[in-house]
Amino acid sequence: MMYESRRQSLLPYAQFAQRVAVHFLVALALVAVSLGIGMAGYSYFEHMAWRDAFVNSAMLLGGMGPVDPLQTDGGKVFAGIYALYAGLIFLVASGIILAPMAHRILHRFHLEVKDAA
Repeated sequence: MMYESRRQSLLPYAQFAQRVAVHFLVALALVAVSLGIGMAGYSYFEHMAWRDAFVNSAMLLGGMGPVDPLQTDGGKVFAGIYALYAGLIFLVASGIILAPMAHRILHRFHLEVKDAA
């Protein structure tokens, strides 16, 4: 089991920090793969150099929007789909990073309530 159950004590800080680091690395890998998908799409549909494909993909993943105007119909459709995907990836990556912290807070609250009873 990844997380301790309600019957277990609170995870020691060193193990908790390791759990947060693992979650951060998983989220980072997800963002890196998503960035690669965006770069490949911009390179294929818009014939952009890798540097231009990188900046456009990174800006969409960061929620800012594309930098270069789109020239092809395929590129416009790809950019629209990728923008929707990027918005979801932002939420998913945030959830992955915040999950261990939210669990620790709720677990601590449950232990305090149990001890008070």
